[in-house]
Amino acid sequence: MIEAWKEIVIASPELYVGWGGLVIGLVFGFVVFRTNFCTMGSISDLLSFGDYRRFRSWMLAIAVAIVGVAALQYLGVMNSADTMYMTPNFGWAAAIAGGLMFGVGMVLAGGCLSKNLVRAGGGDLRSLIVLIVTGLFAFMTIGGLLGPLRLIIFGPLSADLTRYGLQTQGTGELVSKLTGMSPVAASVVVAAMAVAALLFYTFRDKDFRASASHLVAGIVIGLCVVAGWFLMGLAYDDFATVPVPPISLSFVRPTGDTLEYLMRATALGAPGFGIVTLAGALLGGFLGALSTKSFSLTTFANTSDTLRNLSGAALMGVGGVLALGCTVGQGLTGISTLAMGSILATLAIVAGGVIGIKAMEHFA
Repeated sequence: MIEAWKEIVIASPELYVGWGGLVIGLVFGFVVFRTNFCTMGSISDLLSFGDYRRFRSWMLAIAVAIVGVAALQYLGVMNSADTMYMTPNFGWAAAIAGGLMFGVGMVLAGGCLSKNLVRAGGGDLRSLIVLIVTGLFAFMTIGGLLGPLRLIIFGPLSADLTRYGLQTQGTGELVSKLTGMSPVAASVVVAAMAVAALLFYTFRDKDFRASASHLVAGIVIGLCVVAGWFLMGLAYDDFATVPVPPISLSFVRPTGDTLEYLMRATALGAPGFGIVTLAGALLGGFLGALSTKSFSLTTFANTSDTLRNLSGAALMGVGGVLALGCTVGQGLTGISTLAMGSILATLAIVAGGVIGIKAMEHFA
């Protein structure tokens, strides 16, 4: 059955990736808006109010995504070793620096990219400007003015894991190397332990168990990540001249890709998965605002508010490229593969968020 589905999708990838990605993004954006799911907000809640429910919702989404990836690999839909997160080039310094920059940036910008996406859909013009600036700085860091500087600084600060007998960044492969277990068994053990720990932490709190919105957010958003992997796993053609690695939800590079597509659509053909999921998230935010009758046009309060948001957007653009993702691209999609770089980048994003919040409180 999987092979039959794969043949159908590969035969018309633009159709299935386009419409499938749009629906996945729409569901993601609508749920984020209606449940107020936000990584930066979850860190702020636990630091300022001792409320861990949104943070636990994020942990639940990670657990769901890990289980989903394990299931998709078992069914043969995808192989996480084919993804960009598993490359043996372990850019540890870029993951740390980029994660810290992104974490601070999302605090300055009032939320990570997913939050700004749904707010822009709800009429927040500040968030729209944040997205544009983030996309510009992301492309400047990938291959623009900041590209050479990125390579000079962080190129040497990476580790070639093949020198240590590892072919990927998978924590399962690392455990296999250290313990002598088979790679498959080690991967299963690591995934099972991670999911068990996350679920224990998540559901041990009665306030979280009683909060339907946080439960729904964690489950549905985790499933959106799984749906992205499922769709792109089916679309992955390893016989193509240049196979495109499977991916799921991520919003840093897609913001830049979307800006480029808006300007050069006739030369680029059908939009890719990142662009259509970003458009879907915007539409989901718009529908979420309409459903709560909260759609309204808002803008910057003053000059300092403008500078703070623009600075945050720039940091998210640069940091997101260095870290290879945002709170969704690494904190959900990447970490669902249990790649070492994704775990490191996510921890750095959380640390950056804590630093940013503490700094904002100090200078307030």
